[in-house]
Amino acid sequence: MTEAATFTGNPLENPLTIPGPRPVTIPTLETRRLRLEPPKPEDYPNFKATFASYRSRFMGGPLNPYESWMLYAAEIGHWQIRGFGMWMIHLKETGETVGMAGGWAPAGWPEREIAWIIWPEKAGKGYALEATDAARRFFYQTQGWEGAVSYLDPYDLSSIKLAERLGCKKDKEAPTIGNDEAAVYRHPSPAALRNTQIEDGIALEIEHHIDPIFKHKGGAVD
Repeated sequence: MTEAATFTGNPLENPLTIPGPRPVTIPTLETRRLRLEPPKPEDYPNFKATFASYRSRFMGGPLNPYESWMLYAAEIGHWQIRGFGMWMIHLKETGETVGMAGGWAPAGWPEREIAWIIWPEKAGKGYALEATDAARRFFYQTQGWEGAVSYLDPYDLSSIKLAERLGCKKDKEAPTIGNDEAAVYRHPSPAALRNTQIEDGIALEIEHHIDPIFKHKGGAVD
């Protein structure tokens, strides 16, 4: 009788334990303004445009059309292999996509990552914070994650600020990825988040984007 195959090493690289059953049904998450939905073929043009732009420089871009297609296919396949992945962020009011957020752990990643990207013309409206907070809650409360990291380019100041708003702390001792230049920002555990000022601060900032506390009497400033 043939002995059962075994695997030793990084569990994120274990081909013998693929979450199932497959195909995975990707859930839809909702927030006040957003609906996080599975990636669909019709969402690809915005994805391709973003990863061909300078904005993607902190996420391995800019990419050529072939590279963008391969990455988008990987976004969908990641759900089937890992049992988690990235959602497309849609505005409830219009249905348009404004970016992506969710989990990411391709081969070679030391830990599960929480990642995000917002289309260039949709930045600055708090969508990344609102979507990433919802994604993290899902992973913690539904999938039982006890933590996660975000791998950030040290020059990507906007993403670093967002990570800090999410309660992340830079972990200088954690293994990184790629060329070892990515900074590792560790998310607080579910217990560390529960009933804390971090949660309250996130909720307050999201509410401010929805209904600004300070309004210019003469109308919108911008």
